[in-house]
Amino acid sequence: MQDPLSGIRVLDLTNVLAGPFCCHQLAHLGAEVIKVEAVGRGDLARQLGADPELNARDMGVSFLAQNAGKKSVTVNLKHPEGRALFLRLVGTADVVVENFRPGVMDRLGVGYGVLREVRRDLVYCAISGFGQDGPWVKRPAYDQIIQGISGVMSITGDAKSAPLRVGYPIADTVGGMTAAFAVAAALNARPRGGFIDVSMLESVLATMGWVVSNHLIAGVTPQANGNENPTSAPSGTFEAAGGPINIAANKDEQWQALARHLGREDLLVHPDYATREDRKANRHALREELETVLRTRPAHDWARELNAIGVPAGAVMTVPEVLESEQIAGRGFLERFEKVPGVGRDIAVVTTGVKLDGRAPSVSTPPPELGQHATEIWTSLGLGPDEIDDLRERGAI
Repeated sequence: MQDPLSGIRVLDLTNVLAGPFCCHQLAHLGAEVIKVEAVGRGDLARQLGADPELNARDMGVSFLAQNAGKKSVTVNLKHPEGRALFLRLVGTADVVVENFRPGVMDRLGVGYGVLREVRRDLVYCAISGFGQDGPWVKRPAYDQIIQGISGVMSITGDAKSAPLRVGYPIADTVGGMTAAFAVAAALNARPRGGFIDVSMLESVLATMGWVVSNHLIAGVTPQANGNENPTSAPSGTFEAAGGPINIAANKDEQWQALARHLGREDLLVHPDYATREDRKANRHALREELETVLRTRPAHDWARELNAIGVPAGAVMTVPEVLESEQIAGRGFLERFEKVPGVGRDIAVVTTGVKLDGRAPSVSTPPPELGQHATEIWTSLGLGPDEIDDLRERGAI
């Protein structure tokens, strides 16, 4: 199970994040992913990220983050010869992934109906903001738009700060992960082949099961609860010396162990905290009581002691802190490449968050420069150097 998608060829026609993130997962699971990019500009993510110099080189950090292990070619799908060459490439592929607005691929003459005539068992995955049908089908969609429409922003933050955007592109990422899951499942189908319609909006709503079900089943309107866990107490973020700590004493025995460890056995016999529902109703007063002790020592010390007695706890860390932690360093989660072409220095990027038979999936090559693999891919289709040069001069590739 080292490379479960070995032998699978994926054509990645996607841009920025949801689609590239999907194909990032597939590449790390062993698929050969060929990134089919627009002539002259490529994936927009090549110009995005926190390093302006890399953006100018078409190797922006946003691109580097989820394109390791892929190959890159450029094709002009609006050029008849470019489109014809792309169809030849489709004939060698198992999967096509795109995240254009619905209808764009059809207008270019390379929609699913055309491609399945080239390869009957093709798995075609279309990722869009709202899916391929419905009254919102023509709306443009970015991550923040989906965060707002899905209700995510309405429940993020607290009563004063909501609605609040989640601090990373959660809608794009969830949409991409959903697409990767669907593609992997479709590859297992017999007979193989079909159209996958991924809606970012529905993908996000699917991950909000508890929130949505509290409304649909219990009739409770979802609220922004800040750092409090609405299902239990004491469960949330507490102030400790030097920084906050998360504690999730969700079970009665965990609550009792926490109170005893903090030397606050008196809280166990207080009528306001006798039951789970009592503690939920009086959560803010309870938090203040616990913080009188928690503020006396650092979060990391409390976390170590509480975890040892079975009370889940963890310091609230920054991104640099967790990346430098022994846990992440020892799991093989980060992938490192030396002196990456187009970048000119070493880089580290994330992998997938899973291990297969004890090994973290990895890829052997860094994110590609625009069109880096043109000769390799077009030669494999039978084109000679002169033909490739001629197509390039005519703007087809």
